[in-house]
Amino acid sequence: MNLAAIFGCSGPVLTGAERDFFRAAQPWGFILFARNIEDAAQLRALTADLRAAVGWSAPIFIDQEGGRVARLRAPLAREWTPPLDMAEAAGENAARAYWLRYRIIAAELMSYGIDGNCAPMADVARADTHPFLRNRCYGQDAATVAANARACAEGHLDGGVLPVLKHIPGHGLARVDSHLDLPRVDVDAETLTNVDFAAFKALNDLPLGMTAHLVFEALDDQPATLSPKMMGLIRNEIGFDGLIMTDDISMGALSGTVARRSERAIAAGCDVVLHCNGDLTEMESIANVCGDLTEAAIVRADRALAMRRTPSDIDISALEADLSALLNG
Repeated sequence: MNLAAIFGCSGPVLTGAERDFFRAAQPWGFILFARNIEDAAQLRALTADLRAAVGWSAPIFIDQEGGRVARLRAPLAREWTPPLDMAEAAGENAARAYWLRYRIIAAELMSYGIDGNCAPMADVARADTHPFLRNRCYGQDAATVAANARACAEGHLDGGVLPVLKHIPGHGLARVDSHLDLPRVDVDAETLTNVDFAAFKALNDLPLGMTAHLVFEALDDQPATLSPKMMGLIRNEIGFDGLIMTDDISMGALSGTVARRSERAIAAGCDVVLHCNGDLTEMESIANVCGDLTEAAIVRADRALAMRRTPSDIDISALEADLSALLNG
């Protein structure tokens, strides 16, 4: 059995204590950040060591959206314009541009042993969306966002990388940074259904999703990650039946200890707790409360992992040329 958790680690090399903890706790997966990355050889060794610690080919995730949010930087990976800027530059060819962009990113990730990426984002941008999020979005209406996010997801899957749909059920209305504070959205339920939730409903067949740490005041007074009502809406109204991980459980939007947050998230209906900062003491406290994957979560997890596939050979230079032509032609 696997623990219902995805954990980070503290640095570029596993410590003995981390190795022992991961071996005993058996988290379902791992996530990497800039602090874990020095060079190509080191990164490949770390991904191999993480999997060796748990004894199986556990998924390893990263945030590699391109633009501001990119844990891999040159020369290890290509640098990209923010997603919203690229969508606007590509115009009617945006979906093709997204597939090309994320097929290239998938190839880079796979070369280091990383087989999960926290993308696409299906948050619908508004004029007053907080700057931490706005230019990471894929468009300013639900249909455009869904089309570009679908292309992003397919680019990942074609490249052997599992996409993580975020931030479900929608973060585009946030006017504060959930890394620091709890956003509260006062928009009516009809707008939420027709715009924000609609983008995610169009993508409800994707294998993995990540929650949003924000309150939809028209529907509930709890953050979506911790709300049984909102998790029920995600499963039933939006129809998403993939594996759902929390956004980083240690973010400033949530209150209480990380252990208590984790308990509440699992009780609300999240399948897996995501903990990103690599603090071993916090990870130990989470492991003590979140338990193993439920039977339903195991089905979802197995279904997601079954979508990992060996990518076909591609000509990266040709893809780059195609993308350049779309953006500059």
